[in-house]
Amino acid sequence: MADDTTIKDCARCEVVAGTHAGKAGTVQDTRTSRTGAVTITVVQDDGTRFKTLAKNVRPTR
Repeated sequence: MADDTTIKDCARCEVVAGTHAGKAGTVQDTRTSRTGAVTITVVQDDGTRFKTLAKNVRPTR
């Protein structure tokens, strides 16, 4: 799992935990909530978007 410093916009990533585990795509938007949780929007190759926690993804090449 990644910390929020390794997940950047436009980076390829794979979701390894949570509801969207097994999906992959490009990070489009990174936000930090008031509670400190970092969320990202992932866009899959077919254009499907979903939001997930940054701690649930790992960068890919």
